[in-house]
Amino acid sequence: MSVTIGHITFDDVSYDSKGDVIYLSVGEPRDAADSEETPEGHVVRYGTAGEIVGLTLISPRHLIAREGVVRVTLPQEQLVEATEIESLFTAA
Repeated sequence: MSVTIGHITFDDVSYDSKGDVIYLSVGEPRDAADSEETPEGHVVRYGTAGEIVGLTLISPRHLIAREGVVRVTLPQEQLVEATEIESLFTAA
């Protein structure tokens, strides 16, 4: 399953239902050269060339239940909604 958030398609997606965390990776999961927390508390992971290689969404099930959507600010202040992730909760 792949998930597109903003302009980035994440090819590798896994949901930890116990921790309510979604791990998204561009291509195979790999170590990040750097990372930063978004204003919403999620984590963007970067490769050695500064490209986004992963995204960790914290408490997405809780956020959808409370707010109806998961919001994440990607680099360059691009606020997007993660709308394709709800199916992950039923698969877990």
